[in-house]
Amino acid sequence: MTGVLLKSLREVWVGTVLTGAGLFVFQALLNFILPQVVDEVSQIWLQMPFVRTLLSALLGTDFGDGITAQMTQAIVWVHPVVLALLWAHVIVHATRFPAGEVDRGTVDVLLGLPLSRRRIYVAETVMGLVTGIVIVLVGLAGYLLGSRATAPENRSAFGAILLVAANLYGVYVAVGGMSFLVSACSDRRGRAIATNFGIVLASFLLTFLAGFWDPAQNLAFLSVLDYYQPAEILRSGTWPWKDFAVLFGFGLITWLVGDVITARRSLCTV
Repeated sequence: MTGVLLKSLREVWVGTVLTGAGLFVFQALLNFILPQVVDEVSQIWLQMPFVRTLLSALLGTDFGDGITAQMTQAIVWVHPVVLALLWAHVIVHATRFPAGEVDRGTVDVLLGLPLSRRRIYVAETVMGLVTGIVIVLVGLAGYLLGSRATAPENRSAFGAILLVAANLYGVYVAVGGMSFLVSACSDRRGRAIATNFGIVLASFLLTFLAGFWDPAQNLAFLSVLDYYQPAEILRSGTWPWKDFAVLFGFGLITWLVGDVITARRSLCTV
């Protein structure tokens, strides 16, 4: 088990460092720049209803007639770059086993170890969860660094920021569980990665369309982003228990289904 964990760490640490560094820099720069231009952005918000509707759709809430300091902080957490970095990391990691091993013809060697498939599956999952925590915490550090540009009276409470970070990690877990499930059903890693990216892209588009199109609102609950509302957390400062339960519950269920499929299916070099 330790050997599999070390093997996984050797193979993913570079990607983890690069993803964390990218998230750190982006969070710091965006959180530093937005408060400086909030007045100009607010004027655009008022003059362009389309922009207002777009941001409201992404943030999941309506901020009235102007952009507040809290809103600029929420934008940092829902920016597509932040989501793309996090999703890319978890999808690439979750498709390493079994799809990646089958695809590159090394699954026979890996399964030759005195470990069950489930232990290998759990080891890859543990490494994915740990690296996800590291990336989110590094992104949080970048956010806190950039927030120094905001006046102290306009900053959100540190407890609320931690809740947003935890909610973002819930999105990571949900996408990760789904990615492990897709990987368990695939023999080609490229196909598994493409399928997962297609699902998260559809989720993003569904959330976006829900702000414009009434029929999409009825399906918004199918989007993972419907359970990620940093703006509401920063506004209320309360635990989003329902959102947490849905995200972590979905991640656990899909992961368990992927575990059963991995343990029972035929795994061989193709």
